[in-house]
Amino acid sequence: MAQKLFALEGKVQHYAWGGFHYLRDLLNLPASDVPDAEYWMGAHPSAPSLIDSKPGGQPLHEYIANDPSGVLGETTYKRFGELPYLFKILEVKDMLSIQVHPTKEEAEKGFARENAAGIPLNAPQRNYKDNNHKPEIMVALTEFWLLHGFLPEDKLKTVLQEVPEFQVFLPVFEKGGYKALYQQVMDMPQDAVNTFLRPLGARILPAYQAGTLDKDSAAFWAARAIANDPKGLDHLDRGIFSIYFFNVVHVQPGDGVFQDAGIPHAYLEGVNVELMANSDNVLRGGLTPKHVDVPELLKHTRFEAIHPNVLKGTPGKDKAELIYPTPAPDFQVSRIVLDDEHVYYEHTAQAAEILILLDGDATITGSENTVALLKGQCAFIAYGEDYRISSSNSALLYKATVS
Repeated sequence: MAQKLFALEGKVQHYAWGGFHYLRDLLNLPASDVPDAEYWMGAHPSAPSLIDSKPGGQPLHEYIANDPSGVLGETTYKRFGELPYLFKILEVKDMLSIQVHPTKEEAEKGFARENAAGIPLNAPQRNYKDNNHKPEIMVALTEFWLLHGFLPEDKLKTVLQEVPEFQVFLPVFEKGGYKALYQQVMDMPQDAVNTFLRPLGARILPAYQAGTLDKDSAAFWAARAIANDPKGLDHLDRGIFSIYFFNVVHVQPGDGVFQDAGIPHAYLEGVNVELMANSDNVLRGGLTPKHVDVPELLKHTRFEAIHPNVLKGTPGKDKAELIYPTPAPDFQVSRIVLDDEHVYYEHTAQAAEILILLDGDATITGSENTVALLKGQCAFIAYGEDYRISSSNSALLYKATVS
């Protein structure tokens, strides 16, 4: 029987919003002035993980390409043609851009349309980098804050009534609903954006700087966005409107949130595990200097009230595992805890799997070999492998697989 269990090494991505502590400690990285934002585990060709199938390692996408149905499983290969997910650890020190992801059908249309127009894949105005959708789920590893969908109608009306600078928008919302309100602020000339947001900024910045704003409030994140923007009050980001229009969600370690197509969202602060479809299609809605295509954004945004659904996980067949189910067929994330109650975990891989150890130690015993993991280390398990995870003391792992 061919070996199906391997040690795996991911790739660190350095973005300006990243941090200097969690990933550095997890992965035993040297100190640096460059922030560590994301740790990628997967077969994305722009930053593929390495597995120890060859001396010196082999890019995961190359290993899969040698026997895709055998590594992924015939069902996964026929449906997706590739490893359909990208697994990450994110350390969010500064807020990310507001984002909306397209459906699979619209991603295929948009990708074909931009290809036909001759827009280079690396062009800053390019919206569609591939033909795939990008649903994603996050599970918090620390306290975590994010924006997630439009506020329910009664709460949004209260915001428009109580924030003096936004009272003029109340009739717009009452007459035209979410789309009319959002379109007005997204289409607004920059001079008008500044006119509305400067007095807001002047009012909330002193309280933010004095440390008297609560993180559960929109004012805290709006003030932080202004304080961290080198342009300050001279050229205000229209994404600040969205901070007030969207749900500010605060979750605890172990809590999950699913981002489906069309739901506007943005990560604000914290560390999480993130699992997504293998795509890079992002339609931005502000809090970024990058390209914002307002017509395309409006085309794909779900203009409806969102009541955030915080996922607590569902016990798997093995009681050591807690699964976070979503509607996405591309992926499934789960949390595995070994302790005095659950001393081992046994499983047969129904698709290609990736595991990362976040705490403790773990030994994965497969049919042909054994992989010992310490904190921050990962393993790749091919389809059909029977394996057992044990620990000398305790272990916390997260696992990515196909739904």
